[in-house]
Amino acid sequence: MPVDPYIVALLGTVGLAALLPARGGAADVASGASTGAVALLFFLYGARLSTREAMDGLKHWRLHVTVLVCTFMAFPLLGLAAKGLVPYVLTPALYSGFLFLTLVPSTIQSSIAFTSIARGNVPAAICAGSFSSLAGILLTPLLAAALLGNSGGGFSADSLGKIVLQLLVPFVAGQSLRRWVGGFLARHKKVLGYVDRGSILLVVYTAFSQGMVEGVWHQVTPLRLLALLGVEAVLLAAMLALSWYGAKRLGFPRGDRIAIQFAGSKKSLSAGLPMASVLFGAQASLAVLPLMLFHQMQLMVCAVIAKRRSRDQEECVSERPRAAASRTAAGTGTRSG
Repeated sequence: MPVDPYIVALLGTVGLAALLPARGGAADVASGASTGAVALLFFLYGARLSTREAMDGLKHWRLHVTVLVCTFMAFPLLGLAAKGLVPYVLTPALYSGFLFLTLVPSTIQSSIAFTSIARGNVPAAICAGSFSSLAGILLTPLLAAALLGNSGGGFSADSLGKIVLQLLVPFVAGQSLRRWVGGFLARHKKVLGYVDRGSILLVVYTAFSQGMVEGVWHQVTPLRLLALLGVEAVLLAAMLALSWYGAKRLGFPRGDRIAIQFAGSKKSLSAGLPMASVLFGAQASLAVLPLMLFHQMQLMVCAVIAKRRSRDQEECVSERPRAAASRTAAGTGTRSG
């Protein structure tokens, strides 16, 4: 069972915010740094995302449309259905975070990794993750505005302006400058990976510090957390089954079904955390909790599924020579008779 070291770092950051939350002037500094970190993150997303490679995948449009439907239609519909659990199972604040989780785009790196382990269509997984990331820049804030309403922190002209300035403008700037900075980013990929993760840790610290100062964590009990984990387990199981059997019903070959399952059933922590800090404001600490839990759960479950799919493929490959040898032997016996 893989335990993502980044989740450990995130939990450590949450613990630091609980023990030493930023207050007063320090909170203002942390908030300004967090705003800059979000803008930097989306600039790097735009500069690294190859639009050309994503557009080259349009020839496999049925697969990409299927993943987008899973990510931005099936997931949100299940999230809306979970509203019946409020307030008996989920608190209103936890439900807002749970619904936001269903609106976040799919992952790229882990979808590719699990598809590769399961011997699926890796190029399709790359394109599907890229399409989802591109679409999520626009669709996630729009869906949040439509479905979360005032629970998302209030989508006023001011909040929409923040979305444009902190998310869209840096992303477009990164795409525009990709021709000149893409090579530099590729050569320093490892270092920039630490910049990415460090920026998100700063965003998490700022959000959870604000939550601690305002006392929002008094709304969460251990029993509520267990209930949230149970609801998320059902959500993940439903999407894994829907993406796999739905793709099979649509006639996709095995390699494509693997890519659809892994790209269509997961959510991106790296994209969701900075978006939540912009969309939810003071409530961001509770809003990102469901996403953090779901992220670790999806890694653990999908790792097991990927290894199982790999073994199934190995068994199929090993059976083919034996079946061919049996047919050859049968044909030889017939001719001899």
